[in-house]
Amino acid sequence: MQFTIQATDPESKARTGVLSTDHGLIETPIFMPVGTAGTVKAVHQRELVEDVRAEIILGNTYHLYLRPGLDVIGKAGGLHRFNGWKRPILTDSGGYQVYSLSNTRKIKEDGVTFKSHIDGSKHIFTPEGVMDIQRTIGADIIMAFDECTPYPCEYGYARASMDMTHRWLTRCIERFDSTPAKYGYEQTLFPIVQGSTYKDLRQQSAEFVAEQRREGNAIGGLAVGEPAEEMYKTIELVNAILPSDKPRYLMGVGTPENILEAIALGVDMFDCVMPTRNARHGIVFTTQGIINIKNERWKDDFSPIDEELGGYASTFYSKAYLRHLMRSEEILGAQIASLQNLTFYLWLVKQARKEIVAGNFAKWKGIMTKKLMQRL
Repeated sequence: MQFTIQATDPESKARTGVLSTDHGLIETPIFMPVGTAGTVKAVHQRELVEDVRAEIILGNTYHLYLRPGLDVIGKAGGLHRFNGWKRPILTDSGGYQVYSLSNTRKIKEDGVTFKSHIDGSKHIFTPEGVMDIQRTIGADIIMAFDECTPYPCEYGYARASMDMTHRWLTRCIERFDSTPAKYGYEQTLFPIVQGSTYKDLRQQSAEFVAEQRREGNAIGGLAVGEPAEEMYKTIELVNAILPSDKPRYLMGVGTPENILEAIALGVDMFDCVMPTRNARHGIVFTTQGIINIKNERWKDDFSPIDEELGGYASTFYSKAYLRHLMRSEEILGAQIASLQNLTFYLWLVKQARKEIVAGNFAKWKGIMTKKLMQRL
């Protein structure tokens, strides 16, 4: 994998680049739709390519390991062949699921023992095992196994967790570097910076991760309840330490405003379930602001969902029709809203890229942020 920086913004740390993988190029900054179980909910692969214009999607190690399982994915020839997605894929290591399954897991030095949310069966994830699982899944970019700490988090726990995450990273790297890719194309391992919101811990973690000299790096443990300003301070601190010539991936973030601010701080890659999760509840992101499509005011509004955005779902269907579908709990409503929200998120990062190249990012960001804060 190679990363080339193409342009930088004169008034911020924002930059554009191209990430080269064996499954194609990724232009940054980029948003990755989340396909937890090997599918982006309610959206066809064809729509992801032609309408959303996604360049990379994300899958989850924990969920894919449990269902359909490694045997099925291995027999298919990897996740790309199993789900038909021919572009790059990134897999989360399952560290966030370890965090979210706090009532059914035990963390020890060797790894994490947990119960399946599907049938209650017991399993263990070790750094070595997670590398093997992701090798079998076959993602282009795989994540190191880490612990995502909650917020708030006591300093002592945050430090012990970070130290263990670093030891796990060493084990991940040793396993990854000693095992071959399975399907005839290269895979890349990204370490993850942890340390909660403690400045000294984040600095230590970023320095440790930078010393590993991998092809890209990630920032984890944010967007777990901390104030936005704390998140931005942490990103700024970490990005000042991580190598500037490598892609920086901010995990699990976030709102459109979060993404624009993080781009200004030098982040290149994003993922979040918000576009599709909010869509299923009738919250629609548009170029003019955020819509609760279930509200009465849209009942007789026959204008397109988002004519300025363009794309099939945005221009073919009316707000009134989408409201009717959502109020009627029709599956098509969730499909249209998901397609709209993902199209918007990809438009946002691609527009940011254009504005950075044009040297107008800071001004555009200010205007766009005000629009995004509007509740229509």
